[in-house]
Amino acid sequence: MDSIVTKKTLRDALDKRVSREDAEKAVETLIKWAGDNPKREGLKETPKRVIKAFEEFFSGYKESPEDYLSKTFEDVQGYEDIVMLKDIAFNSHCEHHMVPIEGKVHLAYIPVKKVVGISKLARVV
Repeated sequence: MDSIVTKKTLRDALDKRVSREDAEKAVETLIKWAGDNPKREGLKETPKRVIKAFEEFFSGYKESPEDYLSKTFEDVQGYEDIVMLKDIAFNSHCEHHMVPIEGKVHLAYIPVKKVVGISKLARVV
Protein backbone atom coordinates (compact mmCIF):
# COMPACT_ATOMS: atom_id res chain seq x y z
CA MET A 1 0.00 0.00 0.00
CA ASP A 2 1.15 3.48 -0.75
CA SER A 3 -0.41 5.11 2.29
CA ILE A 4 -0.94 4.53 5.96
CA VAL A 5 -3.81 2.18 6.68
CA THR A 6 -6.53 3.81 8.76
CA LYS A 7 -10.00 2.60 9.66
CA LYS A 8 -11.43 4.80 6.89
CA THR A 9 -9.07 3.63 4.14
CA LEU A 10 -9.69 0.06 5.28
CA ARG A 11 -13.47 0.48 5.06
CA ASP A 12 -13.16 2.13 1.63
CA ALA A 13 -11.01 -0.72 0.29
CA LEU A 14 -13.35 -3.39 1.64
CA ASP A 15 -16.34 -1.61 0.08
CA LYS A 16 -14.67 -1.78 -3.35
CA ARG A 17 -14.05 -5.54 -3.31
CA VAL A 18 -15.60 -7.68 -6.03
CA SER A 19 -18.12 -10.31 -5.04
CA ARG A 20 -17.11 -13.78 -3.97
CA GLU A 21 -18.89 -15.12 -7.06
CA ASP A 22 -16.81 -12.88 -9.34
CA ALA A 23 -13.63 -13.96 -7.55
CA GLU A 24 -14.51 -17.64 -8.04
CA LYS A 25 -15.21 -16.98 -11.74
CA ALA A 26 -11.78 -15.37 -12.01
CA VAL A 27 -10.15 -18.52 -10.62
CA GLU A 28 -12.17 -20.59 -13.08
CA THR A 29 -10.87 -18.35 -15.88
CA LEU A 30 -7.28 -18.90 -14.70
CA ILE A 31 -7.79 -22.65 -14.73
CA LYS A 32 -9.05 -22.39 -18.32
CA TRP A 33 -6.11 -20.14 -19.19
CA ALA A 34 -3.74 -22.78 -17.82
CA GLY A 35 -5.28 -25.26 -20.25
CA ASP A 36 -7.39 -27.35 -17.91
CA ASN A 37 -11.12 -27.89 -17.58
CA PRO A 38 -12.53 -26.28 -14.41
CA LYS A 39 -15.62 -28.50 -14.72
CA ARG A 40 -13.73 -31.78 -14.45
CA GLU A 41 -14.18 -33.78 -11.26
CA GLY A 42 -10.88 -32.86 -9.56
CA LEU A 43 -11.30 -29.13 -10.20
CA LYS A 44 -15.04 -28.53 -9.65
CA GLU A 45 -14.59 -27.12 -6.15
CA THR A 46 -11.17 -25.55 -6.74
CA PRO A 47 -12.40 -21.96 -7.29
CA LYS A 48 -14.24 -22.06 -3.94
CA ARG A 49 -11.22 -23.58 -2.19
CA VAL A 50 -8.84 -21.01 -3.69
CA ILE A 51 -11.01 -18.08 -2.61
CA LYS A 52 -11.38 -19.57 0.89
CA ALA A 53 -7.58 -19.89 1.10
CA PHE A 54 -7.13 -16.32 -0.16
CA GLU A 55 -9.53 -15.07 2.52
CA GLU A 56 -7.23 -16.58 5.11
CA PHE A 57 -3.99 -15.50 3.40
CA PHE A 58 -5.14 -11.90 3.06
CA SER A 59 -7.20 -11.61 6.26
CA GLY A 60 -4.78 -8.97 7.55
CA TYR A 61 -6.25 -6.48 5.10
CA LYS A 62 -9.38 -6.47 7.26
CA GLU A 63 -7.44 -5.31 10.31
CA SER A 64 -6.40 -1.78 11.18
CA PRO A 65 -3.04 -1.19 12.89
CA GLU A 66 -4.78 1.62 14.79
CA ASP A 67 -6.80 -0.94 16.74
CA TYR A 68 -3.60 -2.45 18.14
CA LEU A 69 -1.32 0.57 18.41
CA SER A 70 -3.88 2.75 20.21
CA LYS A 71 -3.68 0.48 23.27
CA THR A 72 -0.72 1.77 25.24
CA PHE A 73 0.72 2.08 28.70
CA GLU A 74 0.52 5.75 29.63
CA ASP A 75 2.96 8.03 31.35
CA VAL A 76 6.30 6.36 30.99
CA GLN A 77 8.29 9.54 31.53
CA GLY A 78 11.96 8.90 31.89
CA TYR A 79 11.83 5.58 30.07
CA GLU A 80 15.15 5.61 28.27
CA ASP A 81 15.56 1.98 27.27
CA ILE A 82 14.96 0.71 23.79
CA VAL A 83 12.06 -1.69 23.34
CA MET A 84 13.11 -4.50 21.03
CA LEU A 85 11.36 -7.55 19.65
CA LYS A 86 13.29 -10.17 17.74
CA ASP A 87 12.40 -13.14 15.60
CA ILE A 88 8.72 -12.33 15.03
CA ALA A 89 7.62 -14.83 12.38
CA PHE A 90 5.62 -13.44 9.48
CA ASN A 91 3.85 -14.85 6.44
CA SER A 92 2.83 -12.68 3.53
CA HIS A 93 2.59 -12.60 -0.25
CA CYS A 94 4.68 -10.79 -2.83
CA GLU A 95 2.56 -7.98 -4.25
CA HIS A 96 4.01 -8.49 -7.73
CA HIS A 97 3.48 -12.25 -8.10
CA MET A 98 1.23 -13.11 -5.14
CA VAL A 99 3.57 -15.95 -4.18
CA PRO A 100 4.03 -16.73 -0.47
CA ILE A 101 6.94 -15.24 1.42
CA GLU A 102 7.90 -15.84 5.02
CA GLY A 103 10.57 -14.66 7.35
CA LYS A 104 11.37 -13.07 10.67
CA VAL A 105 11.04 -9.44 11.68
CA HIS A 106 13.09 -7.58 14.26
CA LEU A 107 11.83 -4.21 15.43
CA ALA A 108 12.87 -1.66 18.00
CA TYR A 109 11.81 1.77 19.20
CA ILE A 110 12.46 4.22 22.01
CA PRO A 111 9.17 5.14 23.73
CA VAL A 112 8.18 8.77 24.16
CA LYS A 113 5.40 9.25 26.75
CA LYS A 114 3.66 5.94 25.91
CA VAL A 115 4.67 2.31 25.45
CA VAL A 116 2.88 -0.06 23.11
CA GLY A 117 2.42 -3.57 24.47
CA ILE A 118 4.80 -6.11 22.99
CA SER A 119 1.99 -8.43 21.89
CA LYS A 120 0.36 -5.53 20.02
CA LEU A 121 3.53 -4.82 18.05
CA ALA A 122 3.80 -8.47 17.09
CA ARG A 123 0.17 -8.47 15.90
CA VAL A 124 0.77 -5.51 13.60
CA VAL A 125 3.56 -7.46 11.93
